[in-house]
Amino acid sequence: MQPFDLSHPLATDMPVYPGTEPIGVERRATREADGYQTTRLDLDSHAGTHVDAPAHLTDGPSLDEFTPDRLRFEAAAVDLRPCDPRERVGVDALRDSLPGVVDPDEIDLLAVVTGWDRYWGEERYFDHPYLTADAARWLAECECDLGVDTVNPDPTPTENADPSEPDGFPVHEALFDADRLIVENLRGLDRVPNHFELHAYPLQFADADASPVRAVAYAGNEER
Repeated sequence: MQPFDLSHPLATDMPVYPGTEPIGVERRATREADGYQTTRLDLDSHAGTHVDAPAHLTDGPSLDEFTPDRLRFEAAAVDLRPCDPRERVGVDALRDSLPGVVDPDEIDLLAVVTGWDRYWGEERYFDHPYLTADAARWLAECECDLGVDTVNPDPTPTENADPSEPDGFPVHEALFDADRLIVENLRGLDRVPNHFELHAYPLQFADADASPVRAVAYAGNEER
């Protein structure tokens, strides 16, 4: 099976959700000076490509309560491109974009392809498309997790936000209430086929609300 790395590399001052502490990746020792090499990582649990657990916003389970098998997903990609900035994505858009061979009741995760990962590192990245609460509730009813190539499946507050946009995190809450997971800041979803396997294993620490992951898609020879 062909692997596709869907992760943004961790780097100093990489994009983070507004208000989050910046990321630092600092070389602390080198082979030339010290005889060995070490690197210090300063990062939030929601840094880079990461997976959110219900404990992020609710009294639901933390990541360490999920077995490794739960972080390996049978996934389907729904291609919504081209998307407008801050475009609402509802249930119909997801259903209409589902590949004909895919039954939402037979997959673990729906990967929403907006193409917004091409704006990584730009201010525009935060004016991404977002899902409606109804779309999230539909995913929850299908017992389906969510993957996005944006920083947030809910609207992210910026100066371009419209007053009609929902406050808070209704998509997160609808999915977390059903003990679903959310993988954020994916990249390169346009390279994967309609149906693929996604591995997104988090770091192991107690009461983890989220964790950076190395998100890797595995696919056969199917073409998009």
